[in-house]
Amino acid sequence: MPHDHHHHHSIDQNAGDGRLIGAISVNLGLTVVQVAGGIVSGSLAMIADALHNFSDAISLIIAAVARRIARRPANEDMPFGYARAEIVAALVNYTTLIVIGIYLAMEAVLRFLSPEPVEGWLVVIIAAVALLVDLVTAMLTWAMSKDSVNIRAAFLHNVADALGSVAVILAGTLILLFDWTWIDPAVTLLIAGYILWMALSEIGGVIRILMLGSPPALAPSQVLSEAQAIEGVAGVHEAHLWQIDEHTAALQAHLVVIDGAWGRADDIKAEVKARMKARFGISHVVLEMECARHACAAPAQWGDS
Repeated sequence: MPHDHHHHHSIDQNAGDGRLIGAISVNLGLTVVQVAGGIVSGSLAMIADALHNFSDAISLIIAAVARRIARRPANEDMPFGYARAEIVAALVNYTTLIVIGIYLAMEAVLRFLSPEPVEGWLVVIIAAVALLVDLVTAMLTWAMSKDSVNIRAAFLHNVADALGSVAVILAGTLILLFDWTWIDPAVTLLIAGYILWMALSEIGGVIRILMLGSPPALAPSQVLSEAQAIEGVAGVHEAHLWQIDEHTAALQAHLVVIDGAWGRADDIKAEVKARMKARFGISHVVLEMECARHACAAPAQWGDS
């Protein structure tokens, strides 16, 4: 049975890799079409959408490479394994989104100051094709994005691009109907604003993991209180609670055993570990045992004294 489980897991990973390769291919092809269309039509919004679409392809490539690196087992150089490669990839992708958002906002302001004619029909047609590709990419990556901050960063690149395509279609239509050339840079500003809002709202969680912050879904005080409530525990101090990766939390602490219970120290430690896993899902727990008579003097509750 273990062999069968591993086999199915490998199939799932290979299927995910295949979906990412498909998404990368269609996005690179679309980028070429959009750049050409934007140059011919004179549409800044089209070129803006193409630039963002190219960033989609790059983000998917980064996500795919990180996904493969993350599968490597732990070794003497990386004792926690390579899972954080996906966190680093997410940071790169969100940072790229922020840079793109700022660049597009600057270009839109310049276009407001110096308007240029836009060919509306070509804009609408190519943006419609772009929207179709965006939807295909979203379908390829949506399921994977729910369990991976790495794939989610790439997926959000695509979501922003899809909304950008809708906005470009709207701009091209309004230019055709009313000759509102100002709508092109206005739509570009909206795209830039959304990209910045999305990236800034997501990047904090990624930075938190890389900074060894405590898991946001857990209340650190409750974690220590749960350990202290176990019979035989006199106190917990110098605790470190952090995320190894997106799905794995770790706890390291000094556990003080009450006077007279040292003979049960191993059982107390085992119970604390079991409680941490059952209540909070913390499977990586390292405890330094101390007798109450010889416990640290004036220790810090969190971090080192």
